[in-house]
Amino acid sequence: MSSMSTSAAASPSGSAGADTPAEDHNDADVTFAQGMVPHHQQAIEMSDMLLAKQGIDPRVVSLANEIKAAQGPEIEQLQGWLANWNVSMSPEGGMPNMPGGDMGDMPNMPGHNMGGMGMMSEQDMAALQAAQGVEASRLFLTQMTEHHEGAIAMAQTEVDNGQYPPAVELARSIITSQQQEIATMQQILGSL
Repeated sequence: MSSMSTSAAASPSGSAGADTPAEDHNDADVTFAQGMVPHHQQAIEMSDMLLAKQGIDPRVVSLANEIKAAQGPEIEQLQGWLANWNVSMSPEGGMPNMPGGDMGDMPNMPGHNMGGMGMMSEQDMAALQAAQGVEASRLFLTQMTEHHEGAIAMAQTEVDNGQYPPAVELARSIITSQQQEIATMQQILGSL
């Protein structure tokens, strides 16, 4: 057996492609990983805020738990890629820049978020923190829909421009899962 098959077998599944040479990624892959880590971290923070409240619709509680369960491992995977690529965990300037540097190509996101790409502003986060009961459920669903739309746009940019196969695969998975979650959130919102 060649040493190549030994190293591939030793690679843990959570760091798929860890043995792939660093040159097998491009700037779009780096931008995707650097942007998606804080994006997922905010989704987990929003979910934690909601889960700490009383009187939340059980369907919304379930959704918040699902978001945390999916995005926590993805953060670890993305951080592993950045470490393997020997690049910073965060982009220059603190916010993700899409390839081409022009945010004008991105879908127009509703609301008044400061960070773009579906990121909630400090005011948005404070509003979610202050909300209670049905209002908290509605606000979480509305904000998370916008947040997911931003993640889908970021993931689509990776699918279109990325080179690192595991990153492109993750981006496709994010698009599929978050589109499904948006449909679920809209259905729940319609029944609250």
